[in-house]
Amino acid sequence: MRIAVFGAGGVGGYFGGRLAQAGEDVTFIARGEHLKALQTTGLRVESIKGDFTISPAQAVSSPEAVGPVDIILLGVKAWQVPDAAQAVRPMIGAETIVIPLQNGVEAVRQVAEALGDQHAAGGLCRISSMIAAPGVIRHVGIEPSIAFNWPDGHADERLYKLRNAFQQAGVNAEVPADIQVEIWRKFIFIASVSGVGSVTVAPVGAFRSVPETREVLKMAIEEVTAVGKALDVNLPAGIEENILRFIDSLPAATTASMQRDIANGLPSELDYQNGSVVRLGQECGVATPVNSFIYACLLPMEERARGKLEF
Repeated sequence: MRIAVFGAGGVGGYFGGRLAQAGEDVTFIARGEHLKALQTTGLRVESIKGDFTISPAQAVSSPEAVGPVDIILLGVKAWQVPDAAQAVRPMIGAETIVIPLQNGVEAVRQVAEALGDQHAAGGLCRISSMIAAPGVIRHVGIEPSIAFNWPDGHADERLYKLRNAFQQAGVNAEVPADIQVEIWRKFIFIASVSGVGSVTVAPVGAFRSVPETREVLKMAIEEVTAVGKALDVNLPAGIEENILRFIDSLPAATTASMQRDIANGLPSELDYQNGSVVRLGQECGVATPVNSFIYACLLPMEERARGKLEF
């Protein structure tokens, strides 16, 4: 398979790097100093699962330099998906599958609107990783895993082949029967942890251990779950308790990428996490007071980061 990774940050760099380490034909599309480092010294991954280096790494700045591929992994931020879906057009062939790995629940629809349903699979990953320096990805927490399938559940041999490639690379990978359930399972977790962590300016270990903020966390989880069920996502009974148990299992110092971006004054995925909860809740008639409060409180920092507000 020819695989392109559009967005070689913490997610794309790690999962694409593992495939390249296993011998797959992987090309990274990156930019700036990160691209220069990939092209000169290669990709270095520092991981709790074992460090490795891909040198030389196949890395370019333009999809036109790659041409049609079998699989495109979208590793950009959630707000960048519409533009990314247009940018990858030169890599789209008749059988190309695009797999978005963003936090959130809107990426599949956005890819399908840009490229057609026949190219838009659903996907998600679980990992805590980031760019530590140009050309360096640091994986600091969470057992890495990835899942993907067509939204209607009709898995084909191409996706099974990709799953097998990830498994050969030592990555937990699956093709679940209902990818929407898995996307929402992650969304319930990440929107709640990102929102509460950003408002409290505290890592997971702190806000889960204080009774008052733990209660806010639980209410945020319940709201996102209620929205998903109202949208006919087949979420299993007890999912809220299972997600809370998973949060309790995380290293105490864990922080979400949205929280880190907001703290560093950078544009974040606020609109596609807690903002999505609020919008979708309004559309389906589900009240989301906790997520509405989180979204409203963080919005001034988000607008400042995007140059819309000065203070």
